[in-house]
Amino acid sequence: MSILKAAKLYKSYGTKFNKQQVLKGIDLSIEKGEFVSIMGASGSGKTTLLNVLSSIDRVSEGTIHINQVEMTAMKEKQLAEFRKNHLGFIFQDYNLLDTLTVKENILLPLSITKTPKKDAEQKFDGVAKELGIYEVKDKYPNEISGGQKQRTSAARAFIHEPSIIFADEPTGALDSKSASDLLNKLSELNENRNATILMVTHDPVAASYCSRVVFIKDGQIYSQLTKGEQDRQNFFKDIMKTQGVLGGVQHEH
Repeated sequence: MSILKAAKLYKSYGTKFNKQQVLKGIDLSIEKGEFVSIMGASGSGKTTLLNVLSSIDRVSEGTIHINQVEMTAMKEKQLAEFRKNHLGFIFQDYNLLDTLTVKENILLPLSITKTPKKDAEQKFDGVAKELGIYEVKDKYPNEISGGQKQRTSAARAFIHEPSIIFADEPTGALDSKSASDLLNKLSELNENRNATILMVTHDPVAASYCSRVVFIKDGQIYSQLTKGEQDRQNFFKDIMKTQGVLGGVQHEH
């Protein structure tokens, strides 16, 4: 079943006299339980694509359905409600509130949806243990490492069991060990919870943890790779080859 279905997405910035078209008619479908990454060179449109799919930004043309609901037809208020219940976000810079403990940060989505305390505690225990941050639950963000901050951010994204989780360069600010710890945890949550994750990354190592990689070039889908039965090392090699054909992928600001 498709969790996300995007059809003929166009996104332009600027005025009609000075228009920059960033997305040029993208079609994309993501099935329930898929772990998909979007890759592309700087300026290819990958971050813009993530932003419009996740409702952070609006498309200029096209339709986006999540859970068979058309997001692109929603007014701001409806969209805010939909986002609250169906979408999870992991950002490169963590986006944690410094005045709240790890536990309070993770519980935020449940406090917004007024989840009963007992249910909230149960969900917190499960996700915090799965992500290996239960022991630091009473610490504040400035008392924990970057890796722990990002796992806190991931726990907050997963706790309300959204239809899909959007991750924007989640390993961008992490050292290689913290990055692989996070990616292993995301893979486990993807498998154990059948969670659907869409991740933008410039890092072929990060992409090799996914089940499918979508390559964007000049605002269009250039090619796709599916992991299938192969191991991560071989999938990584395939990603590197495609990247080479694309002309290298730098970090997109």
